[in-house]
Amino acid sequence: MTEATATGKKGRVVRWLAVSALVAVVIAGCTQLRDLIMPSAPGVPEEWAPLLAEIRTFERRIGFRETDNFLNLNDEQASFPFCGYVSRFHLPYSYEDPAIHWIESVTEEECREAGRGADHFFGAVEAWGEVGTPVTPSMIDGKIDRFIYLVIHEDCHDQFNLPYGIEEALCNLITYRGMAQFGGEKYGRFTGTSRAISRYADTQSRISRATISYYDQLASLYARHERAEITSDALMRERDAIFRKAERALDWTQGELNNVGIANDMTYSRHYPLMESVFEALGRDLARTVAFFMHVDKIKPSKAEVMKRHRIAREQSAEFIRAYEAAIVETIRKALPERAGGVFRASGS
Repeated sequence: MTEATATGKKGRVVRWLAVSALVAVVIAGCTQLRDLIMPSAPGVPEEWAPLLAEIRTFERRIGFRETDNFLNLNDEQASFPFCGYVSRFHLPYSYEDPAIHWIESVTEEECREAGRGADHFFGAVEAWGEVGTPVTPSMIDGKIDRFIYLVIHEDCHDQFNLPYGIEEALCNLITYRGMAQFGGEKYGRFTGTSRAISRYADTQSRISRATISYYDQLASLYARHERAEITSDALMRERDAIFRKAERALDWTQGELNNVGIANDMTYSRHYPLMESVFEALGRDLARTVAFFMHVDKIKPSKAEVMKRHRIAREQSAEFIRAYEAAIVETIRKALPERAGGVFRASGS
């Protein structure tokens, strides 16, 4: 190797190192800029009990009654596993649809075996509402945005006795708006933690609306199959294409979204646009929104009345679930103009 050649190679190496250093600086700068613009949520503080107490104080301000949830820490129950499965040729209406077979306290392998040949969905939740759910290790080992979501959402379920298809959407609306307000008050509106909490709420709200779109595409596809306009093979091919697109939009792991998963998500999403409309009509006031739905809860028709009106024989049927939700939607539409002080124009539902 000549001196000139060695010098030339050395020069290229030096330039490469300089460029690498510049790239590293740019990447670091982009990371810092991304963290500044889109900060990640911090973990739940080690002293989580004071945070829980502050959330409960906020809940009382918006009209929540005290609940039996989160009164103790259960070190032995990290989370609550569940499993559901349904025929691939049936698109359930919601997670309440009796076509879905739900099993609790199973392993993923047991779920896969139980749902062999069907669409199955295995998961675990950090808390159960309406059962005096404890604080679990998975709650305090997670992120602060998810912790706040779980506390407000599960406490919300204890405030109402509405059909789950209404209540899940309502409690998500109250939780998303509430956690953003709480985060701004506690941490400062423009802090990284507050913005991360708001981003969680905004993202989930967007996903709710996207869920409706993909579910409607699937419902149209399954209706075509029921009318014998497409074969079963075509149904499977086309629904898989919809699911793959939906997974990207709805933040699902690739290959995991199926009829059980989309029906579960739709339970939280179907009436979400209506809940947003009510919130807007009530001046974006959470306390007024909570009070209004407590009023709806009091004046809603009974299950027996709905069954008699629609001549439905079985409460445990998809027909009843649809009819009962529709009756509550009708109650909301009739009751809101008086409370909102004008004509109500709802979107969705």
